[in-house]
Order: sequence, then C-alpha cells, then structure tokens
Amino acid sequence: MNRRQFGRAALAAASILRLGPALAQLVDASADQLRNGEFTWRPERSPTGPALIIVSLPDQRVYVYRNGVQIAVSTCSTGKPGHRTPTGVFKILQKDRNHRSSTYNNAPMPNMNRLTWSGIALHAGQLPGYPASHGCVRLPKDFSARLFDITRLGMTVVIADDASQPEEVVHPGMVLGEYAAREFNAVDASIKQAEYSEGHEAAPRSPSVVVSGADRSITVFDNGAVVARGSVEIADPGKPLGERVFTLSGVDDRSGELRWNAAEIERLTRMAGADNASTIRRLKADPAVREAIRQRLKFGLTVVTTDKPADSTTRSGAGFVVLDSAEA
Repeated sequence: MNRRQFGRAALAAASILRLGPALAQLVDASADQLRNGEFTWRPERSPTGPALIIVSLPDQRVYVYRNGVQIAVSTCSTGKPGHRTPTGVFKILQKDRNHRSSTYNNAPMPNMNRLTWSGIALHAGQLPGYPASHGCVRLPKDFSARLFDITRLGMTVVIADDASQPEEVVHPGMVLGEYAAREFNAVDASIKQAEYSEGHEAAPRSPSVVVSGADRSITVFDNGAVVARGSVEIADPGKPLGERVFTLSGVDDRSGELRWNAAEIERLTRMAGADNASTIRRLKADPAVREAIRQRLKFGLTVVTTDKPADSTTRSGAGFVVLDSAEA
C-alpha cells in the first residue's frame, strides 16, 4: 500500500468511526456479539406482561425482559469519569419523546425516560463505544424509540455494576406468607383484573416495597408516597439480604403462590452466596404492612431488599426509589 492508498484507508476508517453512532441497527446476535450501535429486538418472545430494564455498567449493555424473558439487548454509553451513572433501582418518572436538556445547552434527548429529577435518564444519543455521558444512559436512536413505546410511568429500571440475568422465584414471601392457600384465588383475581397497559403514560404507577436489613424496616410506596411503614422480621439476621429487586409477574398455576422475577443489583450480592429465593423466604412483615401490600398487588409491583438504612439516602425524592452503592 502506497502513502496515498494508506491515507485514503485512514480517512475511510475515521469516517466509519465518526458515523458509528449513526449506523445503529437491528441485528440478530447475542449480547456479547453486539458491536457499538447495534441492538436486538424480539418482543414476540414474550408479548405481554410486566417489563424490567437492566443496565449493566461494565458490559455497556441495556437488557429488556418481559415476564423474565429477554426480549431485547442494546449497546449503550453511560456516565464518564466524574459523572458516573448511579447504580440502584429506579422508577420511570417522566416520558418525553422530544425532550431537550435544561442543563446542557438545550441538547436534544429524544425518547427520554427520566429516572431521577437530578438529570439521569434513558435517551437516544451518541455512542462512542465507551462511557461518555454526563450520567445518562445513551441508546441507539431506533432502539430508544422502540423502548419508549413499551415503557410506562412507574416501570422499574435496574442499573447494576454487573450483568444480572433475572430468575423466576415462586414464593409468597412476606407479602402473603401466613395466608391459607385458598386466599390465593382472590389474589390471582385481583392481579388479573389490574390494568396493565404498556406504553401508556397515564397508566397507574406500580407500587414499591423497600426492605432494609440495616434498620429492620419495610416501607410501602404508592404513586411516590409512603402509605405504610413498619418492622420486618428477618430470619438469620446476621446474614446480608443483598441488593436485589423482585418484580411481581403473576401467580403460579401449580402451587398458587406468587411468581416473581428477581435480579441482583450489585456484584457483592452474588459474591455473598445467598440466592434470590432464599432471601425472599427470610422476610416476614408485620400484619398492617402486609395488608397494605396485599391491597396493591398487581403486575409490576416491586420489592427491593437492601442492607443499607431505609432513610433519605435511599430516596432522592417523591416518586421513585434509588439505592445507590455510592451512598452506603
């Protein structure tokens, strides 16, 4: 190759790198085979039910699950050094298809799903192939548009410091732990009758429950407000609960028990050795709190366990819950 040919090749390579984010495309590949800007989208794998989004910071991937089944994976770009994307459990607070930043020079943020009022969101943006944002999770534009269509207010988003594949857990846990089997018929009916409309911004927000191993407390949130708070008994209290999120997906037809999709938030949770099923079985709420949860059973209800105190450091305002490892 002569100097002129080399120069042309270098310019072509530079152009490809510059155009990389614009070349975002739907592909049929596994998560570890995706190149920058690529994504998969297979909603037919699980057409209905509660969805869960998991952002893996180390992998720079966004995983979308419905009823515990992976329906999409995308490359992404999260916070650069000095502007880290916080880990934790978030609720979608606001949706705006044509949002512009009020902080960064009116920058466009298409298909925005807001996670915090302080500036963390999922939205379309440039993907250089490494963490480069001011804390948001940037997505390929086509993927962000498809994701925007299925998200709803109150939906759960997990930002994790490791890849976390949700697993199914069948157990009533502290929600209905002392109820007789016949009571599940009424619970099943209430879940099936609950409205669940994906992509509808006016859909009711999913209730959230936060269990803290540090102060032995359980708190129930509904539409951003605390509606019940009490004590929780934890079997083997010297053993950590870990940072986990359980999303209610229905009732198991065979056992009549509640079916949850569970995911871990922090790498240390997995290293501690406890699993999701054993964790939820260790919990027993007081009767008043348990009744408050029972009344709010619906698709998408989330139960978050943490070993941090359940005080103002675990929440950043009304409307959502965040458990950030940096605030421990």
